[in-house]
Order: sequence, then C-alpha cells, then structure tokens
Amino acid sequence: MGYTILIADDEPEIRNLLRLYLENENYQIIEAKDGREALSLLREKKPDLCLLDIMMPEMDGYHVLQELRKESNIPVIILSAKDADSEKILGLNLGADDYLAKPFNPLEAVARVNSNIRRFYALGTREKDQMSAEIKVKDLTLDPDACALYKNGELIELSSVEYRIMELFMRHPGKVFTKQQIYEQGWGEAYIVADNNIMVCISKLRAKLDDDPAAYIRTIRGLGYRLER
Repeated sequence: MGYTILIADDEPEIRNLLRLYLENENYQIIEAKDGREALSLLREKKPDLCLLDIMMPEMDGYHVLQELRKESNIPVIILSAKDADSEKILGLNLGADDYLAKPFNPLEAVARVNSNIRRFYALGTREKDQMSAEIKVKDLTLDPDACALYKNGELIELSSVEYRIMELFMRHPGKVFTKQQIYEQGWGEAYIVADNNIMVCISKLRAKLDDDPAAYIRTIRGLGYRLER
C-alpha cells in the first residue's frame, strides 16, 4: 500500500498487537510511547495516519491532536480506554476522524485504518503524483502533499472531512456539487437519506474561510453548493 501509520500508545502490548496486524496489511509502522514523542514523529516522519491513545504520559492525546491540527489534516483515530460518549465527542470535536474504545478487536482496528486511508487518500483512480501539485483559487492555496489549506499564506485548521470537501471544491471551482456528491467525498460513505451533517460542515467551513458566509462557498438553491472562482 505504501502508507505509513504512527501508533502512539504508552502500552507496549497495544503497540505490538496493532503493529502485527497492520504490517500484515503491508503498512509501514512507526511507534511512539508518549505524547511528546508522537508529536515529534508526526512532524518529522509525516505519517499518513495516526492511531492516537488519549491517556499518555508527557502529553495526552488531546493536546497532541490540537497541535497536529495546526499543521496537518492527516486522518487520526483516537484510542480510548473509556467508552464514554464525552471522550469520543471531545476527540472528534478536536479534529479526530474516528475512534476505537479499548479493549478492541484488532480486526476492527485494521478495518477502520483501511477505511480512513481509502477515504482520505485513495479516491480510487487518481495517482499520488497527479494529486500533489498545489491548487490556487482566489487567495486560497491547497497543498495536497501536506493535506493543508492556506489563506494568504495562513494555515486554516480543518478536520479531515472539511479538508476532503475543500479539495473537491478547489479541484473544480465554479462547479455545483450536490449534497450526495459532497457527502460521499467528505465522509466516504453512500448517501442514503438527507443528512444535517453536510449543512453543519459547510457552515463551519464558511466561518473558517471568511466573515461573509457567501464569500467562497455559495448555496445554489435546489441544487447544492459551489466554490466561487
């Protein structure tokens, strides 16, 4: 597959278990035993996905995630020993893409990694080198290699879902996309019924891009949304 996964967990047994199953899927694995080491490796090695434990010494997973989201939008799956909804919600609100509650089935962990890699990178038919060139629309710049969006050189912090939607818009400025197209690009799942998540996500994107909600992303009533040229 050619993808590198960072496993950040202070429990050697968890790291070894995940390494065993993920290497069997041909992923390259790097490991961190605490939050500071994880953040250092994220910056230095630039892995394609991170499995991030919440309760770690030196720096907890929430702080690692907050710092990471200032620089990168790679997929992050949080690992939590607690199955409380509050833990999951906090992690997701800080920019995580998925979560696993300990103890977990390693096959489920592999399935979630595969799903996030597929949604974020593969997009099926496009090669990496075709995707790597920077894209500029107005004063926005999308850097596919870093999975980052900039406005006038300033990084805009996005979740992975928001990044994928912005990538869709910026590769096709002026094109109207339906809710179904946006949902399937952003969440990587089939769009079956009307989903309020799209409207919420578009609203968040607009707020991050400009004070004027229609400055970049315009609603085309009855059809969908488009990025203004």
